[in-house]
Amino acid sequence: MAASGTVEPASTLTPEGYSARIAEANAERMLRTARALLIEGPKGCGKTWLAKHFARSEALLEQDPAVFALAQAEPHRALDGATPRLIDEWQRVPALWGAVRGACDARAVAGQFILTGSATPSDDLTRHSGALRVQRLALRTMSLAERGLSAQQVSLAGLLRGEAPEAGPTGRGVPEAVEALCRGGWPGLDDSVPVRDVTAALRSYLDDVARTDIRQVDGVARDPVRVQALLRSLARNVGTAASLNKLAAETSAAAPLSRHSVRAYLDALERLNVLEPLTAWPTHLRSRSPLLSSPRHHFTDPSLAVAALRTGPERLLADPEALGLLFESLVIRDLRIYAQAADAEVFAFRDAAGSEADAIVDAGDGRWIAVEVKLGGSEQIEQAARTLLTVHDKVDETKMGQAAKLAVITAADSYSYQRPDGVCVVPLFALGP
Repeated sequence: MAASGTVEPASTLTPEGYSARIAEANAERMLRTARALLIEGPKGCGKTWLAKHFARSEALLEQDPAVFALAQAEPHRALDGATPRLIDEWQRVPALWGAVRGACDARAVAGQFILTGSATPSDDLTRHSGALRVQRLALRTMSLAERGLSAQQVSLAGLLRGEAPEAGPTGRGVPEAVEALCRGGWPGLDDSVPVRDVTAALRSYLDDVARTDIRQVDGVARDPVRVQALLRSLARNVGTAASLNKLAAETSAAAPLSRHSVRAYLDALERLNVLEPLTAWPTHLRSRSPLLSSPRHHFTDPSLAVAALRTGPERLLADPEALGLLFESLVIRDLRIYAQAADAEVFAFRDAAGSEADAIVDAGDGRWIAVEVKLGGSEQIEQAARTLLTVHDKVDETKMGQAAKLAVITAADSYSYQRPDGVCVVPLFALGP
């Protein structure tokens, strides 16, 4: 870290083969103001490589037994080294949190530490971070743009500015979308690995979650059979607000779970960054119809749902209903990544009268976009446009600000354009940050 507080060029720790991530800009900005940066996300999403891109020294607790032993015995000594110093999988030694906080206070300089973790510890441990001491960055798996699959002809930030999309076909459509959602955005599972092998690897990933990882969150032993049954139920209900009772009922054939147990399991899976539910948009309506607040179920990457269902491209292409829900989950993942770069958030919208949007992208300053997701086809697009116009009419724009755009995101290989009614049509393979 330079004396001026600016981040120095990429360090020698940057791994060979590192691919640029959209979250880099967020990480660099945070390192200029916070004394420590905490990068959180699912195992295998690239947290360590992103951290190495900025770090100038490292303590790899999961890879180096000697460093792990030192951190357990004398946590403060594990912090010694050139800054920013990477502390990888820090939650394996919880005492490091207090040591980092103390060092941040003593040094009083931005950009001292980068912590990474694939499991979120209890709030009791991390809630007292202090103003500008520790900032958190969510890192997700790679988006289509980061994988080089999106032409990025249409910018989400541009849509938030009210820009109309104008782009030609991308050359990618439904078959490529199916492969993308089955393959996921895992940096270690690139296009050279056959889709079948990727799915097998992700089934093993979920097996590890069920057998060992979920216990590490809070030390509570949970039945792997029940965890797997719940994962399958969540995969069948991805993109929906299925109730705890419904999820519990669907696990009963393997090993019954109570409603209370389902909630505890969901909390643990969220803290492991296996699940990332889509919460309801906190908005104001013109009508008196109440908003529904139940979150929609999503895995952090749709490929995990594919693995849990033990399915693949051929079967999904033969099941449009399941494919539609999984494609929606793929879109939500990419919207979250692109929105984060624009300092925006992604929500769901549904009221008791049945009006709903698959996603709301809210910039927090009065700019928002309502999104419907469809595989493609003129009838589906017409239906989605009507839905979006209905949602638009429900929102009290005097309190929420005017909609920047209403957008249908599709898997079709088609043009990006704005219809006469103001609704935009954008292929996912054309979208970028």
